[in-house]
Amino acid sequence: MSDRQDFGAPEIIDLPARPVATSRIGVEEQVHRGMDAPSPHRPGQRAPLPAGPLIQCDGVVKIYKVADLEVVALQGLDLTVEPGEFIAIVGASGSGKSTLLSILGGLDVPSAGRVVVAGHHVGEMGSAERTRYRRQVLGFVWQQTARNLLPYLTARENVELPMLLEGVPRNDRASRTSWLLDLVGLAERGDHRPSQLSGGEQQRVAIAVALANEPALLLADEPTGELDTNTAHDVFELLRTVNRLLGLTIVVVTHDPLVSEQVSRTIAIRDGRTSTETLRRRAISDAGHHHVIAEEYAVLDRVGRLQLPRSHVEELGLRQRVRLVLEDDHIEIWPDGAGNGTGETPR
Repeated sequence: MSDRQDFGAPEIIDLPARPVATSRIGVEEQVHRGMDAPSPHRPGQRAPLPAGPLIQCDGVVKIYKVADLEVVALQGLDLTVEPGEFIAIVGASGSGKSTLLSILGGLDVPSAGRVVVAGHHVGEMGSAERTRYRRQVLGFVWQQTARNLLPYLTARENVELPMLLEGVPRNDRASRTSWLLDLVGLAERGDHRPSQLSGGEQQRVAIAVALANEPALLLADEPTGELDTNTAHDVFELLRTVNRLLGLTIVVVTHDPLVSEQVSRTIAIRDGRTSTETLRRRAISDAGHHHVIAEEYAVLDRVGRLQLPRSHVEELGLRQRVRLVLEDDHIEIWPDGAGNGTGETPR
């Protein structure tokens, strides 16, 4: 049995072809030339990434204690992300998505379960190792621009800072910073402080900062949440370009359905577990029109648990327990006491 269960016929969404944003003229050519661009040469050598998934979460539990109460934020969550994926994680407030982001980011540790990111066992790291992990393995882009950039430094100085903390030589810092500012379309704005930049420009600088130390994983928490629609589209298109041309794995946590619809895989979290996945692929019709085919699946976890969409549960009046009928190529789910549509009670 597959670990994802199809909900039905795929949804086809007509979309125009997306050209590269004109605000970054020649950025694709720039990135192609920049595949051998200046790297932040550090003292010593960073170990290569291990083979297999970049993110592997198995049975992750997180319990917070508030006074005499225990709040279960994650309840046995499973998640696998392959290198080079660009995914979105969505869910209602309190679903556990922010807790998951904090654990992946080394800002918190799981109460139980296993979390491995780029070969690092997140729950087993000490404080010093977590700091190195955040500096060397991760890049962060937060919703609040004040959390991304230091207000008293220029854009160039903000981008250089992570490399400075890693001991990267001055010339290497300068050349890579120039390359990154050019990549995000701000080569002429490097001497401006955040207060002199627009919200979209600040988020572009934040992306350059996140890329400074060549991370294996970029984590973005509502990166377009404080931007207008057009600016948000440009910033998100920059993230798509970085993912596509640099092969960087990106995980975005968002409430915005328009953002989540622009990635190849959207993972919904409900009640502390992954509940559904929506997979998208682009296609061209016989008439030459671009469209996206979206298929939604329920997620079957490692112990066989399956979360049915709430709309399905309410529509069929499913409560407490259900009957399962195994057919040759599928499983039927029936309300307790209901027939199977043939006048017979499910066996």
